[in-house]
Amino acid sequence: MTEQIRKTALADVHVAAGGRMVEFAGWLMPVWFDGIHKEHQAVRTAVGMFDVSHMGQVLVTGPDAEDVVDFLVTNDVKGLAAGRALYTPTCNASGTIVDDLIVYKKSAQELLLCVNASTTEKDVLHFVQNNPGKASIVNVSDQYSQIAVQGPKSYELLGRVWPEAAARLRPFDFLDVSHGGRPCMLAGTGYTGEKGYELYVPWEAGPYYWKLFMDTGKDLGCVPVGLGARDTLRLEAKFCLYGNDIDETTNPLEAGLGWTVHFGRPFLGSEVLERLNATDQPRKLVGFEMLERGIPHQHAPIFRDGKQVGVVTSGTKSPTLEKAIGLGYVSAPWHKRGSELAIEIRGKQAKAVVVKTPFYKAAS
Repeated sequence: MTEQIRKTALADVHVAAGGRMVEFAGWLMPVWFDGIHKEHQAVRTAVGMFDVSHMGQVLVTGPDAEDVVDFLVTNDVKGLAAGRALYTPTCNASGTIVDDLIVYKKSAQELLLCVNASTTEKDVLHFVQNNPGKASIVNVSDQYSQIAVQGPKSYELLGRVWPEAAARLRPFDFLDVSHGGRPCMLAGTGYTGEKGYELYVPWEAGPYYWKLFMDTGKDLGCVPVGLGARDTLRLEAKFCLYGNDIDETTNPLEAGLGWTVHFGRPFLGSEVLERLNATDQPRKLVGFEMLERGIPHQHAPIFRDGKQVGVVTSGTKSPTLEKAIGLGYVSAPWHKRGSELAIEIRGKQAKAVVVKTPFYKAAS
């Protein structure tokens, strides 16, 4: 018996707008509206809106909430001020990545975790089974619609709706606002490498906020954006995608996420990661660009001097750079910048070179 595909509160809105709908992580989602390239460029030059209501939300509350989340993730939750968010992996006892997520710290007794759609149920079980204290851990995903507004003109759009919030909101800040009597948690987070923010609103308020921001930003070039451009945007910014670039076979150190690991305290997997941190990693996740024609795809072998030295985890033709780029795990010493590699594409090897990442960085 096949599992029923779920719909976000905005699914009908997307269909009416001509969205090409596909199944993704058990959800019916738009992969594009007017084309991946056009939507990508809209986010890089103006402003685009994404329905990310398929993402999961987990509420952790109680007297030990802060301590519990601090143990469950690798980053420093205790050092985080109320009203701030952070990006972090959550690892198992072996030090490999169960998921990557955003922690929103409302207070020491209340934290909201945004997790990946494909891993929500797994994450909740992982959190509950490894809960070291007195904290309530509840899956509240069905309570939220989530909308991302991203691009260099996103704050101009925000200022039209909430001028004071636009003046106050910094990256990884979040604050409570409302419109038309409908509450919203406004967060300075996103997954595109551009300026932007995300709206966490009641499930049924998703269409209201979507129309509000789309109508208000029409003259700014605001357009709906699907999952296709979301992937090309995040890859240019070298943001890892769970299930591609990181999973339970990879650890944060080799994935280039060492900056998210707050050592010197006990957390799940800390003993293993402490040992790994004391040695050089045998492989690392690197960015590369193609020197010859061809677009790299996930699982493609990476070679050096005829010997396989790695595997591609993500690849695309970058709309911004107009060249093929990718990420992959490469063995030492060939993970160093400037190393020439060969990627297998359609049975043939095409030249590539390890480059500095992110591939693209927005102007400050």
